[in-house]
Amino acid sequence: MIYFDFKISFTYTLKYYVLRMIKMNITIRQLQIFDQVAKTESYTRTAEILNMTQPAVSMQIKELEAQINIPLFERHGKKMMLTHTGQGMLKYATKLLTEYQNMQVAIDELQSTHEQYIKVSAATTANHLITYMIADFSKTHQKVKIALDITNRESLVKQLNHYEPDFVVMGEPPKSSLARLNTQKIIENPLVMVSAPNHPFARRKNILLKEVINENFIVREKGSGTKAAIERHFKEHHLSFQSSFEMSSNEAIKNSVIAGLGLGIVSLHTIKSELAAQDLVILNIESLPIIRHWHLVSRKGRHLSPIAKEFSQHILQQAARYTTDYPELGVK
Repeated sequence: MIYFDFKISFTYTLKYYVLRMIKMNITIRQLQIFDQVAKTESYTRTAEILNMTQPAVSMQIKELEAQINIPLFERHGKKMMLTHTGQGMLKYATKLLTEYQNMQVAIDELQSTHEQYIKVSAATTANHLITYMIADFSKTHQKVKIALDITNRESLVKQLNHYEPDFVVMGEPPKSSLARLNTQKIIENPLVMVSAPNHPFARRKNILLKEVINENFIVREKGSGTKAAIERHFKEHHLSFQSSFEMSSNEAIKNSVIAGLGLGIVSLHTIKSELAAQDLVILNIESLPIIRHWHLVSRKGRHLSPIAKEFSQHILQQAARYTTDYPELGVK
């Protein structure tokens, strides 16, 4: 509905009726019909242009006149001519219809922008994975803009609660919010124990988990999904895990392990370049790796554009291409 709200300077009589119109509900369709009849001076011609029946046009004009309780047209032979009040009303109807058309253009532009925009957030441990996926998708969708936020688990949960991103790539979705989320597994996310190449454990095979329990461990900070999974795994093997150093990023963990501060437990997908450069070694520990999964998560009820849905399908269908093969670990 359009509500009239404008200041006018016209005859006293017209002021009276227009002020009454402020309290009335007049539809855009009625204004469009009124405008077209004013232009064509014919109900029949208006019906043809607007793809309506002549009685339907006549009925809409009568309803409009009934709301203001004054005639807008008078018949002169075969022509429908505007009354004095109708002429005054036409000025404002034209302005309103012009602004309505401008609004439609603006909405179309916003929709076009929305259709080509995707907002993604990812856990810091998924940085390597999601950036490669986005780069691959962008090769065939160059006009699509993708906003990527790499952040910690706590921020990801808050973003999901506030319907902010289209998708989140994370480890274990928050159990307390599962009923409000759509979640799909992407690929396995193995957690492995790593050391510097000169560490004594680097040359050993078949190391028992209890043998490394007293080592210095460098892991993610409290509250991260990675640390929670590590603590859970050690507990399942009747061992109490204690970290010596907690870092807010995987880069800090890798650099600390390379420097010889201790052992690290990290996602296998985050150490490809360090393994290739022989800066890190994956330790052969019983019960490791810890097998987790990356998940593609979205908030139920959030509208997803067609291009956002296509992006999610791309991730799910192409995920296997981003998995590095480590046959010695039995991990693919």
